[in-house]
Amino acid sequence: QVQFVESGGGSVQAGGSLTLSCAASGNTGSFSTIGVGWFRQAPGQRRDMVAAISTGGATNYIWSVKGRFTISRDSAKRTAYLLMNNLEAGDTGVYYCNEVRYCNGGPMAYHQYDHWGQGAQVTGSP
Repeated sequence: QVQFVESGGGSVQAGGSLTLSCAASGNTGSFSTIGVGWFRQAPGQRRDMVAAISTGGATNYIWSVKGRFTISRDSAKRTAYLLMNNLEAGDTGVYYCNEVRYCNGGPMAYHQYDHWGQGAQVTGSP
């Protein structure tokens, strides 16, 4: 199973930008064969997917980040990225990445994951 290490978090004022990285570890040879999603866990909230990218590069976003966030992947580096522009206070949370599956063309989280990375803290100041 591919495991991931997140990095690049920080604290920015509203309107600022951050880029998160998600480096694969463990069974990295399968990175190019899996979909990857970025998940956000806001304080006191559950962890939800905010963006995903398929093996073919197709992307999906939740409505609140569409147009501001861009997910990408570099299979040669076995790394996925999340470029976050025009950050808002509501984007605050710990960001994680993990494998996702596709059903009827849309990304879905697995019911259960064996491993989560340490995450990257993102804080958007009003």
